[in-house]
Amino acid sequence: MIQFENPQAFFFLLAVPLLYLLRKTGLFSRMSFPLTISDWGGKTFTYKDTFSKIAAFFAHLLAIAGFVSLVFALASPIIRHQEKIYTSRGTDILFVLDISPSMAARDISLSSAQITRIEAAKIGIKTLATAQTGANYGLVAMASEAACIVPPTNDIELFLKRLSSLNVGEFGEGSAIGMGLSTAVYHLSSSTAPKKCIVLITDGENNAGSVHPETAANIALESGIRLYTFGIGTKGTVPIEYIDTKSGKIRSGFYESDFDTRPLEELARIAGGSYYGIESTASLSDALSQISQKEDSVQTFHYRSNDTDCFSNFLFISILLFLFAWIIRRILLSEVL
Repeated sequence: MIQFENPQAFFFLLAVPLLYLLRKTGLFSRMSFPLTISDWGGKTFTYKDTFSKIAAFFAHLLAIAGFVSLVFALASPIIRHQEKIYTSRGTDILFVLDISPSMAARDISLSSAQITRIEAAKIGIKTLATAQTGANYGLVAMASEAACIVPPTNDIELFLKRLSSLNVGEFGEGSAIGMGLSTAVYHLSSSTAPKKCIVLITDGENNAGSVHPETAANIALESGIRLYTFGIGTKGTVPIEYIDTKSGKIRSGFYESDFDTRPLEELARIAGGSYYGIESTASLSDALSQISQKEDSVQTFHYRSNDTDCFSNFLFISILLFLFAWIIRRILLSEVL
């Protein structure tokens, strides 16, 4: 919000109505040296054409606006932002995101449109990460291979940058769920966070990798890590289109979406979490919000004020307005004084 460090400067604004009243009552008149060819006591020069009258009036308004902007500058305006600074570690939430080609299927509802599964997942994750809950977020990308893209961090800008850079098909065409989960467990097991959880977002069953998903879920349980599983997508024939990262060609067609949700439900049960079926961005955001509330941990924090000085902005505007007023009067209307 905007604040003023020298609000007394606003008393100068009283000069505008005061000057107007003094001129109306005749106690004060503008200093001028008119060149009038008339008898003594004759009328001074006035603009007769409509354009000149409007231009003169507009120049007058610009001058007043310039004066007001100058007063605002003298009041030392600042824009103050309150930033919450956490002084203790929050929950570690590590997302395991399926980036196999099937995640390019376009069947997730967003308002009246349909977006791809990977787009919906990114929107949901971004919404949660920007909610400033004090949690640390990490990201594991998974397809036929798995890799930790971002370890749990409170650098939300870095996290979101790496999230947005992920594309389907980068890690192959399968779904190595066990590999993705074990990679996430490895990066969370040594964490000192008060709470730790994994959020798996996938649209298929485990069909690649050397680690069985239930083995990884059991290790997560032993490490005190809760697991939440999301089955994203609808069943049936859905349109799909993506760019093959190897050939650079666009692949499009239709995808037959039909996978068994029971393995995902079992994984969540083993590691003390819950399973969520996701068919819209609304249901995804709601599920992530529930998880955030469940995994919330008590943290200490304080507020820090970040101030942006706006003096130069208002001064620049004031100079610009006075300059425009001068141009209209001296150049457009050819006034001498």
